[in-house]
Order: sequence, then C-alpha cells, then structure tokens
Amino acid sequence: MDINWRNLFFVALGWFILTSHLTTLGVTLFLHRSQTHKAVVFHGAVSHFFRFWLWLTTGMVTKEWIGVHRWHHAHPDEGDDPHSPVIFGLNSVVFGGWRLYRRAIKDREAIDHFSRGYGPQDWLEKNFYEKFSLFGILFLLLAQASIGWFLAGQAGVWAASFLWLFQMIWIPFWAAGVINGYGHSQGLSSWWGYTSYNQNNSSVNRGGIVNIILCGEPLHENHHQRPSSAKFSHARGEFDLGWAYIVALERLGLVREIRR
Repeated sequence: MDINWRNLFFVALGWFILTSHLTTLGVTLFLHRSQTHKAVVFHGAVSHFFRFWLWLTTGMVTKEWIGVHRWHHAHPDEGDDPHSPVIFGLNSVVFGGWRLYRRAIKDREAIDHFSRGYGPQDWLEKNFYEKFSLFGILFLLLAQASIGWFLAGQAGVWAASFLWLFQMIWIPFWAAGVINGYGHSQGLSSWWGYTSYNQNNSSVNRGGIVNIILCGEPLHENHHQRPSSAKFSHARGEFDLGWAYIVALERLGLVREIRR
C-alpha cells in the first residue's frame, strides 16, 4: 500500500485537535457551567450533542462528575475536598488527579448527596449513558482503528490506537490534573497565575495559551468567586473562550437562559 505519511499525519493531528477541543467544550460548557452550576441552559439539541460526545470520548458519567465537583465547591481546599493540592500535594493532583477522581466516585453516598437535583434525569441517561458509560470510548477506538485500516492498513490501526490513547488522556490530565492542581496552587507554585479576590481557598487565575486551549477554565479563582455565573472572565484583558461560544450559541437561538 502506497501511503502518504505526511498527509496521514496532518489528518490525524487535525482530527485530534478537533476532537480534543469539542471534548473540552463539552466539559466546560455542558458538564461544568450548565449541569453542575446551572449557569446556562442550552437548547436540547446542544445538550444532547454534548451528552453523546462526552459518552463517546471520555467514558465519564454526568452524575458522578457533578457530584465530585459540587463536593469540591462545598469544601474547597479543606479536609473533605476530594482533589485539593493543599491536602494531597500539587504533584499528586497534577499527575494523579484521575486517581483522586476515581476514588471520589466510589463514595456513592457523597456523589448521590452532591448531585441530587442536578444533571439529566431522563430514560436515556439512566438506561444508556450511565449503564454503558464505557461503550462509547470503545466504539471510538473501533471506529478510528477501522478508518486507520482503510487508510493505511496495519500501520493505520496502530496510529489510530495511539491517537485514541492521547484522546483518553486529554481530560484526565488537563481537567483532573492541571485545572484541579494548578488552579488551586496559591502558595504552592510560583509558575501558575494571579489572584484578584481574597477568598478562603487557594484558587488562582491563569491567562495565556493554556487558558485559550482550556476554554476559560484556568480563570479558576474568578469561577470560585462567582460559581453561578456562566462567564469566567471578570477583568479587562481576561478572555474566556467558553463564554464566547455561549454568546455565539445565544445569537443562534441555542441558549435558553444565562446567568451572568
């Protein structure tokens, strides 16, 4: 098989950037701002797209994500915080945040308590997305491997499999690791961020390219200051790409309610 490896590489890279960006949007817009804090209500088409996409690319259960995050907000950087770097150490959260997340969701009493009244409650959620939460990522692996085989044979399968591994690492590293870790690194790291408020936690803000890649999530102190707001940028010079998407969706008639 005559393979144009250069073209194949750029196709794979483009697909990775697109899928990772959509997954990041799904987490920040749907899981975080909409379902966990009820700061924005999307049109059903948008919500259903993100529900499917997150099932396909993360294997996470919405109720569990909501429960862990609301648990964190109830006790930020205190002894019962499920993923505070103040409690567990910065490196333990940055490089092992996924372990802390898995540990937290095993506490079903806490998850049920903090997620009560939040997240989708329909038949589809309970009987498909929750029951078969891992089927999506396995289907993604199979689909990409099949396309890889069609494009480049066995080498394409290997390339697609490596691509899938990076897709699986994306949210555990950036969200469970970097955001939960460096987002609460005040007094722990001189590398990450600045503060704008006087809060009883170690949250900080971060701008730059990381903030753009993660769609405004690194403006973490701002979020802790106003958790019910869909907008994470508070000061001049701060940019929240997630908010820009919300505004665009609102203009398209795909947002029903926003708490600013």
